[in-house]
Amino acid sequence: MTAPLTPPTPPHNQSSNDVWQAPPAGVSGGVYEQDGPGMKTELREAAVITVAVALGGVLLGLLWWWLAPHVPLVGDVVDKSWVVYLKDSEGEQAAGVDGTFTLLGLGFGLVSAVVVFLLRRRGGVPVVVALGLGALLGSVLAWRLGVWLGPSSDVLAHAKAVGKGVAFSAPLKLGAKGALLAWPLAALVVHLGLTALFGPRDPELL
Repeated sequence: MTAPLTPPTPPHNQSSNDVWQAPPAGVSGGVYEQDGPGMKTELREAAVITVAVALGGVLLGLLWWWLAPHVPLVGDVVDKSWVVYLKDSEGEQAAGVDGTFTLLGLGFGLVSAVVVFLLRRRGGVPVVVALGLGALLGSVLAWRLGVWLGPSSDVLAHAKAVGKGVAFSAPLKLGAKGALLAWPLAALVVHLGLTALFGPRDPELL
């Protein structure tokens, strides 16, 4: 007769709690795996966000060129030399040009922040940096595009072309360069606010 098979018993100096067990899901070698995509994926998504937001500057530039008020200039001949001066020295058109760009930038900041948050609700530092950088590049692109589309920067030649005493529009320019920060600042503030209010929450540790 053969002795019945019995399961081996652990040594007396080893309790059942010391028996090795397979780590639970999400744990590798005692280290928890990082949630969400890897760093390469995040950087790739951040690059796409930067380019997409920056390209929005084309639309901003077109709207600025279309909506900004025109600053009227007048050419005259003094001592056989052409001079150009403001037709309305007390007008506020120049301030309106900067104000239009600033308001449009704030609106673009709101829209871009909402879109990026909806597409990438998880957030993260690369996304925030990409949003701010893309908005800044978009503002610069809009500024340069508006200047390029606007009236000629050679005001003397323009004055001679239209004739003495005839009003014409001044070149489109941004007097307050701080307006370039309206879009990125608005985008960052709105995105951080949305993330704080509606972003995913970390699980509470028991």
